[in-house]
Amino acid sequence: MNTGGEKSQDRAIVRIAAHLPDLIVYGDFSPERPCLDYFDGVLMFVDISGFTAMTEKFSTSMYMDRGAEQLVEILNYYISAIVEKVLIFGGDILKFAGDALLALWKVERKQLKNIITVVIKCSLEIHGLFKTQESEESPDVQVKIGLAAGHITVLVFGDETRNHFLVIGQAVDDVRRAQNMAQMNDVIMSPNCWQLCDRSMIEIERIPDQRAVKVNFLKLPPTFNFDEFFTKCMTFMNYYPSGSDKSLLRLACMLESDPELELSLQKFVMEIILKQIDDKQLRGYLSELRPVTIVFVNLIFKEQNKAEVIGPAIQDACVHINSVLKVFRGQINKVFMFDKGCSFLCVFGFPGEKAPNEVTHALESAVDIFDFCSQVYKIRTVSIGVASGIVFCGIVGHTVRHEYTVIGQKVNIAARMMMYYPGIVTCDSVTYNGSNLPAYFFKELPKKVMKGVGDSGPIYQCLGLNEKVMFGMAYLICNRNERYPLLGRDKEIKYFMCIMKEFLISNCSRVLMYEGLSGYGKSQILMEIMYLAQGENHRIIAIALTKISFHQTFNTIQILMANVLGLDTCKHYKERQTNLQNKVKTLLDEKFHCLLNDIFHVQFPISREVSRMSSSRKQKQLETLFMKILEQTVKEERIIFIIDEAQFVDSTSWAFMEKLIQTIPIFIIMSLSPFIDMPCAAASAIMKNRNTTFVSLGAVQPKDICSKVCLDLNVSSIPKELDLYLVEGSCGIPFYCEELLKNLEHHRVLIFHQMESEEKTDVTWNNLFKNFTKPTEVLNLFAVTTEDRNEVCNLASGVRLKNLSPPASLKEISLVQLDSMSLSLQMLVRCAAITGLTFTTVLLFEILPCWNMKMMIKALATLVESNIFDCFRNGKELRMALKQNAASFEVNYRSLSLKPSEGMAHGEEEELRELESEVIECHIIRFCRPVMQKTAYELWLKDQKKAMHLKCARFLEEIAHRCDHCRSRDFIPYHHFTGNIRLNTLDLDTIKKMVKSHGLEIEEMNIFSKAEIPKKSEFCPENLSLEEKKEKILNFFDTVITRMKISEEDIIPLESCQCEEILETVILPLAHHFLALGENNKALYYFLETASAYLILDDNYMAYVYLNEGERLLKTLRKKESWSQTFESATFYSLKGQVCFNMGQMVLAKKMLRKALKLLDRVFPYNLMSLSFHTHVEKNRHFSYLKQQAKESSPPGKKRLAQLYRQSVCFSLLWQIYSFNYFFHHKYFGHLAALMQVNTALETQNDFQIIKAYLDYSLYHQLAGYKGVWFKYELMAMEKIIDLPLQGEGIEIVAYMADTLGYIKLVTGHLDLAIELGSRAHKMWALLQNPNKHYRVLCRLSRSLFLKSRYKKLIKVLEWLWDLSVSEEHILSKAFFYFVCLDIMLYSGFVYRTFEECLEFIYQNEDNRILKFQSGILLGLYSCTAIWYARLQEWDNYYIFSNRAKNLVPRRTPTVFYYEGITRYMEGQVLHLQKQIQEQSENAQDSGVELLKKWWYSTSELTVDQWLQTTLSLPSWDQIVSGKVNIQDIQKNKFLMRVNILDNPF
Repeated sequence: MNTGGEKSQDRAIVRIAAHLPDLIVYGDFSPERPCLDYFDGVLMFVDISGFTAMTEKFSTSMYMDRGAEQLVEILNYYISAIVEKVLIFGGDILKFAGDALLALWKVERKQLKNIITVVIKCSLEIHGLFKTQESEESPDVQVKIGLAAGHITVLVFGDETRNHFLVIGQAVDDVRRAQNMAQMNDVIMSPNCWQLCDRSMIEIERIPDQRAVKVNFLKLPPTFNFDEFFTKCMTFMNYYPSGSDKSLLRLACMLESDPELELSLQKFVMEIILKQIDDKQLRGYLSELRPVTIVFVNLIFKEQNKAEVIGPAIQDACVHINSVLKVFRGQINKVFMFDKGCSFLCVFGFPGEKAPNEVTHALESAVDIFDFCSQVYKIRTVSIGVASGIVFCGIVGHTVRHEYTVIGQKVNIAARMMMYYPGIVTCDSVTYNGSNLPAYFFKELPKKVMKGVGDSGPIYQCLGLNEKVMFGMAYLICNRNERYPLLGRDKEIKYFMCIMKEFLISNCSRVLMYEGLSGYGKSQILMEIMYLAQGENHRIIAIALTKISFHQTFNTIQILMANVLGLDTCKHYKERQTNLQNKVKTLLDEKFHCLLNDIFHVQFPISREVSRMSSSRKQKQLETLFMKILEQTVKEERIIFIIDEAQFVDSTSWAFMEKLIQTIPIFIIMSLSPFIDMPCAAASAIMKNRNTTFVSLGAVQPKDICSKVCLDLNVSSIPKELDLYLVEGSCGIPFYCEELLKNLEHHRVLIFHQMESEEKTDVTWNNLFKNFTKPTEVLNLFAVTTEDRNEVCNLASGVRLKNLSPPASLKEISLVQLDSMSLSLQMLVRCAAITGLTFTTVLLFEILPCWNMKMMIKALATLVESNIFDCFRNGKELRMALKQNAASFEVNYRSLSLKPSEGMAHGEEEELRELESEVIECHIIRFCRPVMQKTAYELWLKDQKKAMHLKCARFLEEIAHRCDHCRSRDFIPYHHFTGNIRLNTLDLDTIKKMVKSHGLEIEEMNIFSKAEIPKKSEFCPENLSLEEKKEKILNFFDTVITRMKISEEDIIPLESCQCEEILETVILPLAHHFLALGENNKALYYFLETASAYLILDDNYMAYVYLNEGERLLKTLRKKESWSQTFESATFYSLKGQVCFNMGQMVLAKKMLRKALKLLDRVFPYNLMSLSFHTHVEKNRHFSYLKQQAKESSPPGKKRLAQLYRQSVCFSLLWQIYSFNYFFHHKYFGHLAALMQVNTALETQNDFQIIKAYLDYSLYHQLAGYKGVWFKYELMAMEKIIDLPLQGEGIEIVAYMADTLGYIKLVTGHLDLAIELGSRAHKMWALLQNPNKHYRVLCRLSRSLFLKSRYKKLIKVLEWLWDLSVSEEHILSKAFFYFVCLDIMLYSGFVYRTFEECLEFIYQNEDNRILKFQSGILLGLYSCTAIWYARLQEWDNYYIFSNRAKNLVPRRTPTVFYYEGITRYMEGQVLHLQKQIQEQSENAQDSGVELLKKWWYSTSELTVDQWLQTTLSLPSWDQIVSGKVNIQDIQKNKFLMRVNILDNPF
C-alpha cells in the first residue's frame, strides 16, 4: 500500500496528523476541558520485548560510530511492520508506549462480533512477522498481544498550550490484564471480548483459574471467503481508505490544509516535534541516545472507573504538572490509563530543552507535583519515580503513523519504582548522586525485586526539599587524604598562605574568594585550606551550601552562629534552649529570647513585645545580637569562616557579612561558581572591597593531570597515549579527568600489571613506545614516603581512544550548552564538529549551508565569547596554547561576572565587535573542549555525516600538499602519482601544477632533471692544494650568501615553512574524513603522509601513532593486491624503519627496511655470499650509470621516481646502521648500502638526491677509514652545485651542501673547517627561514665552537639558538641549548645559564613527547646533571639522573647527540666507580687505587669542600664580558674542575 502522495506528505497538517490517531484527527471534541466522548470498539495491546535490552546495549557502547540512528533503524524495522499490519486491517494506533502500542477499532456495538474476528486475524499475522524477519543486530524480539472489547470512553484534557487524551473504561483495564497474562507469541482475549466474538470461528485454549482465553488459530469454514468478509467489515469503519484512496495505508495522508484543524491538532503534539515539522527536517533528526531525567507520576483514584469523576482530577493534575515542568524545561511525553491508575511520563532534557541542574530540577518538580496531587480530593494515592541516565529519544513507528517516545532501562526503572514504592517520591542512585543535594533530603529504602529490572542499585525516597535546620549536617567535611596531595594548585594555596599571615598579624578582616566553573576542584582547595589553617588561637568553621540554601533567609549566618554558640552538637531542642539561655542572658533580655525560636528551632515563650514586632525589626534585633556574640568570640579566638558553593549564600546573609567584615576581624574564604544572574548589592560590595582577594581559578596543568591519574589508579606510570587522551579530553578540569577515567574503567579499557625491567623486555614494534608517562618528581618523592607503587597501567589491545564516545555526565554538560544556543549557532557547532577538533574558517564556510561570511564571523565571535571555540592566527599560536592550560589569576577585587548595569548592552556589543575583528584575523579555530566536538558530532544522522565528510574531503584535497615554502610537494615524494586517491576530477591545469611542484615540468624549467657526469671542473683543478680548495669552496658559499642578500630575484621565501600547520589542518583531517567515508585506501594514503610529516618534524611518537592507524587499514586492504597497494605497504615499512632507527632500535629498523626494499623490488642481501654477488652487480651498475650520463636520456616515470626515492631513504638508513656495528663483516654490508644509495640517486637524475648520496658515500668512507675515496666524492658533490640556479630547490641544495659538509668535518674532527662551513650554512638557513634545518646547524656549530673554546662566538651562537627556540617554540633546540649550558659549567669554568635553570627545564620538559623520544639530547641532559651531582658528592640526586640516563643508553642511534650523551654517561659512571673504590679501599689493591687517582685527577686530590667552593664561585658570562673576571681565572677553574684544557685536540 502507498503511504500517500509526495506533495501531500510535505504538508504540515499531514506531518502533524502522523503523530496522532484518527480518533483525534477526525474527532469532534468540545473546546471545554476536560471533555468526554463515548463509543464501542475493540482494543489491541501489543507488547514487544527485546528493545529495552537493545537500547541499553547501544547506550553503553564504547565508540561513537554506534549511535541512535542504527537503533532507530532496528526499532522501526519491527514497529513499522506491526503498524502497517494494524492499518491494513483497519485499526487506529492510539498510542506508542515505548516498546508497546495500543490500537483501536472503533465501531458500533452490533459490529463488534465481526470486527473481533478481523482483529484476531491481524494479531496472528503480526506474530507471523517475527518468525521470518531478522535485523543485522538480530535482537531477540518477541510479541505478546492482548485483546478486549466493549464500551470505551475518551477523555481530552489539558490547558491553552497543550492537550492530551486518554481512553478509559473496563475494556482498557481488560486489554492490559489480557496482555499481562500472555506469554511470548500469545494472543489473549479478555472475558468480555470472548463473550462478544464469533466463537465458531476461533480455536481457543482455556487458561486455568481465568475467564480470559488464549487464541490458538482461526478455524474458518472451507467456503468462507475472508477477503469478502473483511471488505464488508471495513465499510463500517469510518476512516478506512476506500474507492480511489484504497491504495493508501491511512486516509489522514491526504488531509488538505485546514488552518483551524491544524491549530487544534498542534496542541496534541510536543513543541520540539512542531519545530521539526516547521523546519521540514527528517524524522530521524530528533533520534538520539541522550542523557535525560525521567519523572513517572502515577495517580490512583478513589473511584477508578468513573470517567466523569476522575476527568476533572486528571485535568487539575495535568494543568499543574504542565505549569511546574514549564519552569524547568521539562515536558509531558505520554499519558496512560490502565488498571493501576493514570500515569504521566515526564522527561527533562529533550533535544533543545537541556538545562543546567536538570536532576535537581526534576526532583524539585517531583516533590511539587506530589504535594499538589496529594491534596486533590479525588486522588487516593500519588506515586512518583525519578531516574536519570541515557535513553533512546526518538520517533518510532511508520511513515504514516509514528510518535516521539523514550525507550530504555531508565524509563523502566522509573516506572517500576513508581509502582513498587507507592505513595512516595523515589529516585535511583544516579539521580541521588547527580542532584548535588544534601544526604539528609533522602532516605535509602529497602530493596525490592522489581519485574523487568535487574540490579537497579540503591533506591532512595526524596523526603522534600524544604531546608530544615539540621545542625551538623551542612558542615564541609574534610575528606583530605594524606596520601593524596592537592596537585597543581600551589599558586592558589600561596594566595591563602599570604592572606592568612596578614590576617593573623593585623586587626582587620580579610576575604578570599575562589571563582571557578563546576569541576575545577574548588571544594578540594577548601579542604586543603581547612587542613592548613588549623592552629591555636583561631577557630575554623567550614560549611557547604546547596541550591536550596539560596532560598532560605539567613541560612548561612544561622549555620555560622549555631557553631559559634555550640548548638551543632546538641541532640535535642531542650539542650539547645539551655545552651542559648546561658550564652545570651547577658546580651539579650529574656523577653526577646523567643526571637531565636525559628532560627534555632527552640521553643522559648513568645512575649507580647516580640509578637508586636515587624519582620524587619525582628531581623535587625537578631543581627545586633549576633554581632555582639561574634565581637565577644573574636576577642578570645580568631574566626576563619570557610564557605563552599558560596553562590548559594542568601541575600540576607550577604548583607550581614558585608557589615561583619567592616565591624570585626574575621577571615572569610569562599569558593563559588560564576553567578548566573547579577549578584545582590551586598555580594557585589564584598567582591569589590579592598580587603577582598578574588581569584579566578584556571585549569590544572598537563603534568599535574598525569600525576593525578597515577594517584587515582594507584600506579607508577601510564601510557603516553592515555596521558595525551586525558590531557586533551579533560582540558585540565579535574572532574572531566575523573569522568573520562571512570568511563575507561567501565569499558575495561585499562589493564594493570607489574612493572617490568626494560633490560628484560624484548623490543618489538608494539612495545617500541612502551615508555610510560610518569608523575612529577614531587609526587615520586611523596610516593616513596607512603607506599611503593610497582604496578603500571596499560591499554587493552585494539582500543582507539580518540573514537571513544564521551561519558554521559560530560555529554550532558555539552548538551546543556548546545541547547542553550540559538538554532543557527547549534548548526554552526554541529558543522564544525564534522571538520574535527581543529579546523579552518575557510573549510567551515565551505560546508555551512547558505551562510555568508559576515554571518559566520559574527556567530564564531559569539561562540568564542561563550568559550565554545578558541581562535588562533596561525599554527604556532595553537601549539603554544595547547602546551599549557590557562592558569589561575587574581581579579582586582572584582568578579568577571560583575559588569556595570549602565551601558551594559553597549559594552557587550563593543566587546563582540572586537571579537569579530579578532576572528577575522584568525583562520584556525579549535573547540575549547573535545567533549563538545564529540557530542555535537554524534547528533548527526549517518547519511548527513557522510555528505558533510564528503564536502570536507573534496575541499581539503585541493590543498593537501606541503606549503609554498616547500614547493607544494607531497610529504612522501611523488606519493600522489602512485595511485588514484583523489575524489575530484583532475583537469590539465591541475596536473601541470602538480607535476611542476615535483620538478617535472617542461624542458626550460627542468634545471634539476639531468645529472651530468662528474668531471674535472675548473672549479677545483688538481694542481690546487687542499688549503686552496678549502678557500675556494668557502668563497663559493660566501658568494651565494651575498647574492641571496642583495638579489632582487625571488630567491628568499616570504614566510617560513607552514607544513606543520598544513599537517594539522589539512592532511590529518583528510585521513579522518576518508575513514568516516569508508574510503580506506585514501585514508591510508593520508595516514602515511601524516606519519612522514611527523618524522620530518622530529615527532617520532606521533609518527608511530599514525603508522599504527595505517597498519589497521592495511590489514583491511591486503586482499586487493595492486602496484599502488604494494607501494603503500613498502612505504609503511620504510617509515616504520625510520621510526625504529630514530628510537635506536637498529635490529628492528633493519628488519623493517629490508621488508620495504623487498616490496620495492630491491632485495638487500642477508649473507656474505649474496653480499659478494650484489656488490659486484652494484659496482658494474655504478660505472654504467657514470658512462650513460654523458648521453641524453629521459628521466624515470613518476611511479618509478616514487619507488627510487623510497629506496634511497632505506639505503641511507641501512648504511648508517651497519656503520654503527662493530662486527668486521658489517662494514661490507654498509658499503653495499651506501653504493646502492648512490646508484639509486643516479637513476633518479635529480641533483639533490645525487649530491645527498655523494655526501653520504663520502661520510661512510671517512667513518670506515677508507682514505682517498671520501674527498673525491665530496668534490663530485661540490662540482654538481656550481652551475645550479640560485632559486627554488637550487638554493636549498647549496645550503644543504654547506650544512652537511660542516657536519662531516665535525664528526671527523676538522673543527676549524666545521666552524667555517657551519657559519655559512647558518646564514643560508636563516635566510631561507627553515627552522628545522636551522636549529641543527646551530647545534653542530655550537659544539665545534665549544670544543675549540671560542667562547664569544659560542655565546653568540647560543643566543641565536635561544631566539630560534623561543620564536618557533622548538623544543629540541631549547634542549640542546641547555645541554651546552651544562657543558659550559662542567668543562669551561663559567656560567652562562644557572644549573637551577637547566634543572627546571629538565623537570618541565622531560616528558615532552618529541624530546622524550629523541633520546640523544635527553641522555646528554640527564648525564650532565648526574655528573654535576657526582662532583658535589650528592649521590642520591646522582642516582636519580644516572638511572634515567641508563634507561636511554640502549637506544643507540648513530648521531652526534647520542655520542655526546653516552660520553657524559660514561664519565658519570667513572665518578661513581671512583666513589665505590674509595669506599672499599681496604679491599682494593693500593696500586689500582693510585693508578685511578693519577689518571683521573692529573693533579693533587681536591677535597669536596674545595670543589663546592669552585662551583659556587663560577663567574657568569656577563662578568667575563664586562671584564670583572680575567680569562686566566676561567682557565684556572677548568684546571680545578679536573678536566684537560682542550687548546687544539685535533
